[in-house]
Parts: sequence; C-alpha cells; structure tokens
Amino acid sequence: MKTIGLIGGLTWLSTLDYYRLLNEMVNQRLGGVEAGQIIVYSVNFGEIKVLTEAGQWDEIARQISGVAKKLEQAGADCILIGANTMHKIADEVQAAVTIPVIHIAEEVAASIQEKGLSRVALLGTKYTMQLDFYKNKLAAKGISTIIPNEAEIEIINTAIYTEMGKGIFTPVTKAKFLGIIQRLISEGAEGIILGCTEIPILIKQEDCTVPVFDTTRIHSQAAVRFALNG
Repeated sequence: MKTIGLIGGLTWLSTLDYYRLLNEMVNQRLGGVEAGQIIVYSVNFGEIKVLTEAGQWDEIARQISGVAKKLEQAGADCILIGANTMHKIADEVQAAVTIPVIHIAEEVAASIQEKGLSRVALLGTKYTMQLDFYKNKLAAKGISTIIPNEAEIEIINTAIYTEMGKGIFTPVTKAKFLGIIQRLISEGAEGIILGCTEIPILIKQEDCTVPVFDTTRIHSQAAVRFALNG
C-alpha cells in the first residue's frame, strides 16, 4: 500500500471527512481492520484565508508547496490538497515535488464523464466559481460549466467563509443553497458540482433531483485507487 499525503486544515472540518473517507474506502477494499497509510499536515486556515482574500496566490503557493515537500520527505507517495479553491496553485505545488498531486477537478471531470453529462453547475467559493482554473479542467473534457449569479455567489461565498468554515450548518443556509441549485437546474444544469469540500456536509444527493458530485468523496476515491493499485 502506498502512503497518501493529505494537506489538511483547509478547513479542518473537511479534513475530518477526508480522513474518514480514505480509511473507510481502504477498509471496504481490504476488509478486516485494514486502514489507510496517511500522513496529514494541517495548516492554519486563518492565515490562508487572509492571503486568499488579499489575492496573494504566490505566497499561498509557496506555503502549500513547502507543506507538500515535507509530506514527500516524510514518505508520502502522492499529495492531496484537501480543498477545491487551493487547486488554483496545484501546478505550482506539483512543480515543487516529484510525487503526483492528485488534482480534484480532473477527478471530478472524469466522474462527470462517466455519468455522460456535458453541462453542469459549479458551486464553491467565489474563487472556484469565477476563476478559470477549475472550469478549464472541465472544458478539457468537453464539459461546459454554469455558475450562480452575482447575488448567489455572494450568498454561497459568505456561507462558506463565515459559517461552514466554523462548523455552522443551518437549515436556513441549506434552503438558500437548494434554491440556488434548483434555479441552476432550470437553466439547464444536468448535474451539480459541490465544489467546496464543506458543501457536501450541508447538501446530499437525496436533496437534489440531478446527480451531485461530492468532490471530497471523488478526490478520496482517486487517492485510494492510487494507494492500492499504484
């Protein structure tokens, strides 16, 4: 079994889900009391949030690349960046290490392809929704992306940074997200990408009438495939 290096703390809430899913999936494959070989480096999201809001992506890349190097030195065979937004600097992180960085958007695109969908809605932080780094990975697989309108983007982004990042998941916020999702479906979305690793804690498949793509789960599945199959 290969060792998974997880850059966590982005936020710690989704890191808990990553750790649980990785171990559950390994155990489902191997049985008994088998579990994953995982090295977790949890960063201080407070510092990363300040840099993100200031647009200091070079500094974020420097810090996250440094963490990736430490994980590689500690024996990790692959790197997971445990957040969708931080894949803005995934190329820089990959350039800093010799082991593969498993890209969340590439794995999500593959999952969408498997479902035979070509038009999906993307929910996440405003950076994930509005910048091109995520949508470009989807477009490379022939998948078109629609995003919420400006007011909806603000609702989603605010909820992620002021509620979900602190472990607050309310029925009111869930209702707002479901209203946005329903409108996007009416605009032609064949599926919904839960493109922030906290959103799957709030929104589940049973809440939606079209396929949802739980990015935390998809990312974890890819890491387990790598760890067990090489």
